[in-house]
Amino acid sequence: MDSMNAVKAAIILVCTATCGAMPTSSPRQESLSKAQNYLSQFFSEVGVASPSSVMRSSLDSFNDTLRKMQEFFGLEVTGQLDSNTLEVMARPRCGFNDMARYGHFDGRPKWNKAVVTYRITDYTPDMSQRDVDSTIAKAFKLYSDIIPLDFQQSDSETADIMIKFKSGDHGDFAPFDRQNGVLAHAFSPGEGNGGDAHFDEDENWTLTSEGANLFLVAAHEFGHALGLVHSQDETALMFPTYKYVDTDGYTLPDDDREGVQALYGVRSDILPKPQPEPTSGPPLDRCNRDLVFDAVTTIGGKLFFFKDG
Repeated sequence: MDSMNAVKAAIILVCTATCGAMPTSSPRQESLSKAQNYLSQFFSEVGVASPSSVMRSSLDSFNDTLRKMQEFFGLEVTGQLDSNTLEVMARPRCGFNDMARYGHFDGRPKWNKAVVTYRITDYTPDMSQRDVDSTIAKAFKLYSDIIPLDFQQSDSETADIMIKFKSGDHGDFAPFDRQNGVLAHAFSPGEGNGGDAHFDEDENWTLTSEGANLFLVAAHEFGHALGLVHSQDETALMFPTYKYVDTDGYTLPDDDREGVQALYGVRSDILPKPQPEPTSGPPLDRCNRDLVFDAVTTIGGKLFFFKDG
């Protein structure tokens, strides 16, 4: 082998050895990165610093924010990324932030009208349009049954609530993340995109326990569209992570019902009707020939007549 070929062979060997030895991200590093993104999206307004960062930063502390997340979900508050915490982070969920407290958005925004209109601008191919329409109407009815607000589907471009199924980046600075991550998100009541609800088209939308049940997810998102934020009650519809429950005869859990009625009041036609005052019978006609007494006696020189009832 001449000297030039020997040099080439040496370069190839060195390159092969070096490239083969390039470090790859470990499962631990991947988990930390995913956790940082999760906490930044759902538990911070400014972002979360890297868990290995030791520099002063305007970002929220990773461990402090992790403790907030663990407390919210009722986990053991350790500030450490344990298996239970990772399991919760991996659940399908709503894309709305979990930082709001006390059941309502700041300022308690709500719809100040008797009829709220909605329009479905983009349908999912996973279901027939008829099934989507009826499911969306059924989800709204959960609320109209208990608050003085009605919902009406419309073809108007100025409908109050716009509903669409989209994938990835869809123009609202909150791109979807493909299947089994964020299922949907919605905006609080207001002008512009206020009240709008977006569903991730990469999900498999169904009416069953398979995939993502459209009725349950839509009902959750419409809670946001009416002014509710996430609840820490695991039995509530507004709990941030998705869990299928039987939808036959489904009604709003107490936590959600109390929250939305605190904003809008109770629908008048479901208020308990006042009980009528008890009435006494007509006075006895003492001159009635058919009047019969149960007993007659004399007490202290006076005559007393007794009749039952």
